[in-house]
Amino acid sequence: MNLRSLDLNLLVPLDALLQERSVTRAALRLGLSQPALSASLARLRRHFDDPLLARVGNEHELTPLAVRLREQVRVALSGVDRVFRAEPDFDPAVSERDLRIVSSDYAETVLGAPLLALLAAEAPRMRLRFSVNTPSVVEDAERVLVDADLLLLPHGFLADLPHEDLHRDRWVCLVATGNDDVGDELTVDQLRTMPWVVTYHGPVASTPAALQMRMLGVEPHVQVVTEHFLAVPALVAGSARIGMLQQRLVDRLPPDSGVRVLPPPVDVGLLLEAMWWHPVYTGDPEHAWLRGVVRRAAAALPDIGGHPPR
Repeated sequence: MNLRSLDLNLLVPLDALLQERSVTRAALRLGLSQPALSASLARLRRHFDDPLLARVGNEHELTPLAVRLREQVRVALSGVDRVFRAEPDFDPAVSERDLRIVSSDYAETVLGAPLLALLAAEAPRMRLRFSVNTPSVVEDAERVLVDADLLLLPHGFLADLPHEDLHRDRWVCLVATGNDDVGDELTVDQLRTMPWVVTYHGPVASTPAALQMRMLGVEPHVQVVTEHFLAVPALVAGSARIGMLQQRLVDRLPPDSGVRVLPPPVDVGLLLEAMWWHPVYTGDPEHAWLRGVVRRAAAALPDIGGHPPR
C-alpha cells in the first residue's frame, strides 16, 4: 500500500474511537465536534470496509477487526510520537521529554529518590511518570514497552527482551509483634499453616520468593492478596498472619510498625531486580542515557547480597 495515498491524520481519531467506543466521548477527548468526528469515522469505515463500531442496544461494540486494530494503533501512534520528539543533538539539560517507567511500589520506593536526584541535577526540565505494574502488564510486556521507556521487574517473569541487572535484595518474613505462636524462628510447618498476606497471587502472578517456596513444596494458606508491597506490614500487624517482604523495604519501616522480622526457614533465593526495554530502543541515544541514569541510581543503593555484575 502506498503511504502517500493515506491520510495519517486519521490515526488520532481512530485511536480515540477505538479507546472510547463512542463518537460523543471520542469527540470530547479530542476537542472536536461530533459531526467532524463522524466524518472521520465514515472515512475510516470506507477505508477498512468495516463498520469498526457496531451498535448493540444503547452501546457500541468494537468489531473483530477493530479489536485487532486497537493495540496496533496505540503502537503506531507511540512510534510516531517518538519520531517527532527526536532531537538532532540530545541534551538532557534542556530536554523537556516526559519519561515513563512501569514499576511496582517496591521499585518506585527503592529507586525513586536516587533516580530523581540524578534527574534533577542532569535533566531538570524532564518529567518522570511512574506507572503501576500489574500481572497483565507483565503478560503483555513487549507491547507495553513500545509506549513506556522502562519496566522495572525482577528476573523470573520475562525472557527475550533486552535488560540490565540493577541490584539484589533478600526476602524476609514478617509476623506481628504480639504473635506469641511464633518464637525466635519460623518453622516450615508454620509457613504451611499460618494465614498469609501475599502479593501478586494468581495463576500467572507471584513473587520470585513465592515461586521458590512452591518449588520446595510449601504452598501458603492465602488469606489476603495485595498488589502493594508497602501495604504488607500493616496487613500483618495485630494479626496471626505472616507476610514476606524485601529487606530494602523492611529497612524503611518505623520502629512502631507492629511487626517482627524473621528469616525464612527455607532458602527462597535472592531477588535480582532488572530494567527491561523494547529492542527498538536499544540504540537510541536518549534511551541509552536514561538507562545509564537508572544504572547509576541503582549503584548508589546500599549493598544487599552483592550488587549484580556489571
